[in-house]
Amino acid sequence: MKFISYPYETNDKPAVATIGFFDGVHRGHLFLIEQVKRLAREQGRTSLLVTFDSHPRQVMRKDYQPRLLSTLAEKRGWLEASGADLCALLHFTDELSRLTAREFMEQVLHDGLGVKTLVIGYDHRFGHGRSEGFDEYVRYGLEIGIQVVRAEACRVAQVNVSSSVTRAFLLEGEVEMAARCLGRFYELTGRVVPGFRVGRELGFPTANLQVTDGLKLVPGRGVYAVWVYGACGRPLKGMLNIGRRPTMDNGDALSVEVHLLHFTGDLYDKELRVEFVRRLRDEKKFRNSAELMRQLRADAAQVELLLAHNG
Repeated sequence: MKFISYPYETNDKPAVATIGFFDGVHRGHLFLIEQVKRLAREQGRTSLLVTFDSHPRQVMRKDYQPRLLSTLAEKRGWLEASGADLCALLHFTDELSRLTAREFMEQVLHDGLGVKTLVIGYDHRFGHGRSEGFDEYVRYGLEIGIQVVRAEACRVAQVNVSSSVTRAFLLEGEVEMAARCLGRFYELTGRVVPGFRVGRELGFPTANLQVTDGLKLVPGRGVYAVWVYGACGRPLKGMLNIGRRPTMDNGDALSVEVHLLHFTGDLYDKELRVEFVRRLRDEKKFRNSAELMRQLRADAAQVELLLAHNG
């Protein structure tokens, strides 16, 4: 795949395209991209993905803080792996946000990117105000010279896969359903920073993670079985807690801490990537440290058994 940065670079080859933010590049996106690739082959044209370098709402609302499923680097990597020919990365600006759907189709898609066929996601809207829909896009396309096609939806477990649905699963701690939507485990990357060192005293030392991208969505509070990458040359089993450490009276500060099973060594300042496999339980307050230790031993045994079958 070749990436071009619009408006600094344009495309002069007739293209079959789709447009979207592609947050998370989930199975719904990949299903859509396969439809674009198939039509491009049938029409003898270039398959083109049109996306943005930042969330459009961040430009339209300066105080908007999206909860993203992927960083820009992750999104680029997954789009590249999709096998499409070309990806136009648009720099979203105030000027671009003011374009109507028709203006966007004519000036950006048709004139700038050579789009001859546009595949529209089943729930996608674009243009200033996002007030127009598929019927309007078809009419504008006839006037401009773009064939507009509605894509089929991708359904998993009776759910139409979308970024918003995936976010909702993650915020509820339903990381298994999120993984089914994504087609892979959800992941977070963070740098190990100094923590409270209480886990070490209990026999379960933890790495306190500072999430690298502050806009990346952190799943709901609870204890999770995870795979951990970056501590050594192989993935390690881990149990990860997201929460406020109520037994230790940690206040309102939210922490992300992971204990690596069968690992000894210094992790400070290392960058770790964790993949969420399953939520084990809610975060809870224990009466004392002995009760907490018994629960941690039970959690570790459950992680051992679970990840033995999820390699």
